[in-house]
Amino acid sequence: MSDMPKLLLDKEGPIGWITFNQPEKRNAVSQEMWELMAKYADDLATDDAIRVVVLRGAGDKAFVAGADISQFKDKRKNMADEEEYRRVSARGHGALEKLTKPLMAMIHGYCVGGGVSIAISCDIRIAADDARFGVPAARLGLGYHYHGMEKLMHLVGPSCTKEIFFTARTDFSAQDAWRMGLVNQVVPKADLERFTRDYALTIARNAPLTLRSAKETVAQLAKPAAQRDLALLDRLIAACFNSQDYQEGVKAFSEKRRPQFQGR
Repeated sequence: MSDMPKLLLDKEGPIGWITFNQPEKRNAVSQEMWELMAKYADDLATDDAIRVVVLRGAGDKAFVAGADISQFKDKRKNMADEEEYRRVSARGHGALEKLTKPLMAMIHGYCVGGGVSIAISCDIRIAADDARFGVPAARLGLGYHYHGMEKLMHLVGPSCTKEIFFTARTDFSAQDAWRMGLVNQVVPKADLERFTRDYALTIARNAPLTLRSAKETVAQLAKPAAQRDLALLDRLIAACFNSQDYQEGVKAFSEKRRPQFQGR
């Protein structure tokens, strides 16, 4: 295991899988893993065969149980080091957030701290019934960056955001997370991979240009009205109507068959 990369990239038909591969540390994320994340996300973004990307954790204990605290003494020992860590991790986060393709998180076991931050960077979160969530920043005395808190607040609202941070609990259940709006689906752990793969394939069969347009529209509508790029949205909508995929979709509907979309 020590010779294996701590972050893995696999391609399975239209699905790109990124696996946090440090199960002996419950997939705690190191600085090196963030560097690889940016590389892998960029790879998947430019691969036209990939329609959906799924993040998952290796082993049976965790999705991601936060940052690799063993690195704190060497790589996050002061504010200057912290700024460098943030730069690297921000590049990894940014690469995920810039993906124009649907991004899913397949969550089991612990999803804590940085794991929550990664999960909420995704468009859809599927949780096993054994998943446990929390952000224990208040137990460590660290300041949590406002960008991450803003993303969480957009999902679960101000009250639940404060509950998560004030209590520093790491035992919010999958059902708690579903009630808050933190996850989209909760399934039995034994069914998690099958369900997630089937869900990803359902998405992958749809028109890529429409998916991109929908994802960007949601992102723009989440901004204040004055900051929205409506011209971009108009271009994306026009690209859908001008595409071969639109013609294929209409033809397939009239012929009562599944469309074969090409992303153009």
